[in-house]
Amino acid sequence: MKGFPAILTTELVCLVGTMKFETLGEARVTYAPCRYGNSRLFFRGPRRSLNGRYITFVGGTETYGRFLATPFPALVEDRLGMTCVNFGCVNASVDAFLNEPGILSACREAELTVVEIMGSQNLSNRFFAVHPRRNDRFIRASSILRALYPEIDFSEFCFTRHLLTKLYQTDAERFAILRDELQTAWSARMHAFLGEIGPRTMLLWFATHLPSDMPFEARPNRGWTDPLFVTRRMIDSLRPLVRGVVMAQPSVRAVERRGEGLIYPPHQAAAAAGLLGVEAHEEAATALTGALQSAIAA
Repeated sequence: MKGFPAILTTELVCLVGTMKFETLGEARVTYAPCRYGNSRLFFRGPRRSLNGRYITFVGGTETYGRFLATPFPALVEDRLGMTCVNFGCVNASVDAFLNEPGILSACREAELTVVEIMGSQNLSNRFFAVHPRRNDRFIRASSILRALYPEIDFSEFCFTRHLLTKLYQTDAERFAILRDELQTAWSARMHAFLGEIGPRTMLLWFATHLPSDMPFEARPNRGWTDPLFVTRRMIDSLRPLVRGVVMAQPSVRAVERRGEGLIYPPHQAAAAAGLLGVEAHEEAATALTGALQSAIAA
């Protein structure tokens, strides 16, 4: 792309390529993408009314329900008989929502808000910047990161996870400095976000493992499982700001059947492999329904 700065050219190539594949890959599921108010984010539809009583769901790929006909927010809506607004965005971090005044306002006015605990890898921080809406897109490295890893050519990266994997493989000791920064940024943004939307909030842990304070290197898969780099201690620090934390760890059976019910074409098999399936979403909806009923009745 002649005439564009190198970093901008890389960003455009990444975004255009991803938009193309998402359009082709997700055509078989009716997402009915929609916007609310002046938000620049597209959310899972159909669009719900923000009049009267409603519950908002804020989160990333699992809340959005990629490759699923009926993700857990829709299942909860059916079970509670109350409007549930899906503010899930694929690969989002809390950064995406902090910059959306209309979404913050909708959450404040909701009966309750469920916030999926998202990973820390897609947050802008002192070391690198991510796209403000497509948070898994790496935009640029700061001078601090370039000094920490002088041997790395950062123009090669489009996505945060690719970047982080390469940095870890290059030098695990230096990577620990970056991981600490991501965890600090996550805690600060989550405190800010929960402060903005108010205390009528429940956190949702929806992952194949329970949160732990075990050292990163000692964990299965060296800790490279979502929500990335989030520890039990980090979650516990948020408990005074919320009504509760729902632990929706899928059963062994649901994990074994994680691909069942996902709708995707062959070229999206790798993307679907890391997602939870219909049975896990059913279990999450069951856990959430009970917790929400108790919170509403209190």
